[in-house]
Amino acid sequence: MPDWVLTRRREIGARIRTARLHAGLTQVQLGERVGRDHRTIHRWEYAQRIPNLEDLLLLADALDVPPADLIR
Repeated sequence: MPDWVLTRRREIGARIRTARLHAGLTQVQLGERVGRDHRTIHRWEYAQRIPNLEDLLLLADALDVPPADLIR
């Protein structure tokens, strides 16, 4: 996998984390809102996994941000 892919995964994870903190939510609370376990939220935030499109849409809705803000 090219280095830029891991870099983008980290950037997306950081944006998810920043938006979650800005919304005043814990990983558990965000997980409940999107129907995912808090461990999944952690994995997304720390680039261990990448959310699929459906998850990104759910995250954007739960965090009240445009989906593009999470992936730019």
